[in-house]
Formats: sequence, C-alpha cells, structure tokens
Amino acid sequence: MNGDILLVLLIIIGLIGRSPIITTAACVLLVVKLISLERFLPTIERRGLELGLLFLTMGVLVPFASERINYKDVVSVFTSWPGILALIGGAIATYMNGKGLELLKLDPQLIVGLVIGSIFGIIFLRGIPVGPLMAAGITAFLLAVFRMLFGKG
Repeated sequence: MNGDILLVLLIIIGLIGRSPIITTAACVLLVVKLISLERFLPTIERRGLELGLLFLTMGVLVPFASERINYKDVVSVFTSWPGILALIGGAIATYMNGKGLELLKLDPQLIVGLVIGSIFGIIFLRGIPVGPLMAAGITAFLLAVFRMLFGKG
C-alpha cells in the first residue's frame, strides 16, 4: 500500500480516535513527503523519538523548575503508602514504556494496531488515549506472556 495512503488513513484514524498527536504527526510526515523532503525521513526516524522524549521529560520536570513541588512533597513520596505506590507505579510505567519503545523499533508497523486498539478503547471502554509508548509496552508484555504460554510469536 502506498505510504501516502497509509498516512491519510492514520490521519483519519487519529481524528476518529481523538488523538491529535497521531493526527499531527501523520500530517507533518505527509507534508514532508508531498513537498519532496523525503531525504529528511531517516533523520526524523533516528532523532524524532529522542526529541519527543526530551520534551516529554522536560514537561514532567516543569513543576520542579517552577517550584510547585517543594521539599515536603518529595519527603511525602518516601513516607506515605500513596507516595511509595506512586514510585512503584512510575518505575513500572517507565520500564513498560522502554519495552514499548524497543518493540516499536523492532516492529514499527504495530503502530497501526495500537492506534486502532486505542480507538476501540476510547469508544467501548471510555478510555483516554495517552500515547503509543504505553500501549506498545503493554503489547510487549502481552507478547512475552503469549510466547511463554504458547511458545509462539
């Protein structure tokens, strides 16, 4: 199937699934292709994830820089059950995201299934799309369980 058609399909899926990030990314890539700047696609592929993760991490750290999080808040993370569970949850989530990133690098066409799965989750489970990395991390976990149980995949 033509790459342009796939990008348009992803734009439509992103719109239906209310995923502005998928929609915008597919639009930008389609524009890059349509104005004959394909020579930049390998650079976008190689550095795009790094830049995205950099900006995501900066966004998460803003409360520290703006001093909305103080010393008392940090201490409570280590001294309360909700704080300790939040530490564990954060560690597991970032580990899963890392596994998702590895999976997407090895098998990038899975993004279509992740996007369509996200749409189903939005429509039928009233979920909120937060991004493909966590979905890929959960997929990597499910694949590992499937391989362990059935020795396939």
